[in-house]
Amino acid sequence: MHDDKALVLAFNDAINRRDLDVLAALMTPTHRFIDTSGAAIEGKDACIDAWRRFFVAFPDYRNIFDEVQSVANGMVEVQGRSECSVPELDGPALWQVSVRDGFIDEWRVMEFASA
Repeated sequence: MHDDKALVLAFNDAINRRDLDVLAALMTPTHRFIDTSGAAIEGKDACIDAWRRFFVAFPDYRNIFDEVQSVANGMVEVQGRSECSVPELDGPALWQVSVRDGFIDEWRVMEFASA
């Protein structure tokens, strides 16, 4: 499970560096991205295209992870925050990440519900 956490950290590092080649190398062919509204982007190629457009639209976006936990075999949960000059993308967040065969299969972003 430690390797799953390292994989999630590497994937996030690639997001923060806007490195599409590394992102693609870490995704399964059937990779899925799910945003806070529940909308999904399916498939590696579609996800890479979405990240490319996202990086152009939000060049200062980055994720900062405070806590990374392997909660089950192949499932990692992350608590932290996103930083961006666009208020809707700035603030606390949760991520659920599914790992399959050493690759990121699903990257799900959820809003952080404060008490």
